[in-house]
Amino acid sequence: MSGSRVATQVRAMAGEPASAGDGFSDSHIDRIQRARLLSAMAHAAHESGAANVTVANVVERAGVSRRTFYELFDDCQECLLAALEDAVQRASASVLPAYESTREGWRARIRAGLYELLALFDEQPHIARLLIVEWLASGPRALERRRQVLESIAGAIDEGRVSRSVSQPPPELAAEAVVGSVASVLHSRLTRPERPERLLELLNPLMSIIVLPYLGATAARKELERPLPVPSADAGDSNVSEDPFKGLKMRITYRTMRVLAAVASHSGASNRTLARVAGIDDQGQISRLLMRLQRLGLVVNNGAGRSMKGEANAWYLTVKGEQVEALLSTEV
Repeated sequence: MSGSRVATQVRAMAGEPASAGDGFSDSHIDRIQRARLLSAMAHAAHESGAANVTVANVVERAGVSRRTFYELFDDCQECLLAALEDAVQRASASVLPAYESTREGWRARIRAGLYELLALFDEQPHIARLLIVEWLASGPRALERRRQVLESIAGAIDEGRVSRSVSQPPPELAAEAVVGSVASVLHSRLTRPERPERLLELLNPLMSIIVLPYLGATAARKELERPLPVPSADAGDSNVSEDPFKGLKMRITYRTMRVLAAVASHSGASNRTLARVAGIDDQGQISRLLMRLQRLGLVVNNGAGRSMKGEANAWYLTVKGEQVEALLSTEV
């Protein structure tokens, strides 16, 4: 990919024309700061409970000012509602592609979607806690949105009545009862004092609960007996769930974003290559930007012997750098 194309893509993420200058637009900066605040809110709610989170908690964790917070949100409640909506969108982005791409029928679609949801919850427990536990304590507006989301899920479950193999169809209320049962089980696991087992361990029992009213006891028993999926090598890696912005004293600039995007797309590249990809002509400037990102723990230089032998630098994103770059590119 050419340097000009990468730069164009970064500008497109910023909502700017291809000929834009080096600075972010105000709206783009707002989106980046908003991403940091939503991430901070979700993690703070996970640790302290949504009812106990204050503006001070959020801005300290996000590394932004109170003024920035109040430029984007009226109060802590509005930020919490936005964080809940963001979590819904992230869950939907995991679940819906699996659900919609499965062609083996209702039962297989539900299983595929549930698997992705539980896997997401295992990887990002702050999202699980926010959607399953803290949503219930987030006020009337949040509860109304929760009702809408659960109603949509119940609609997908209710499609099982068309696929039923039992003699009598279950009532329409069955779908609502099934969704409530699944949510209750997850809530119980997430509120235990000890750390719960992998939520993916619940895939078969939950699927058994879901299919029982629609497909009968035999199908429910088969769900219990199905082999569990093998977890990926990085399942349970604590780094995955950490807030990438926590303690990150970093002012995002357009050039910072371009350099992070360049390192992401050209892992192991030298200063000169990254400057070309990011559209930065000044070699001194690219060196300063990379060193700043290195001090923040977002990139690492694995170029060996470069100072004595003149070998090229080799820059890579750290785990935290990957998380920050991915989150910012998703939000903007």
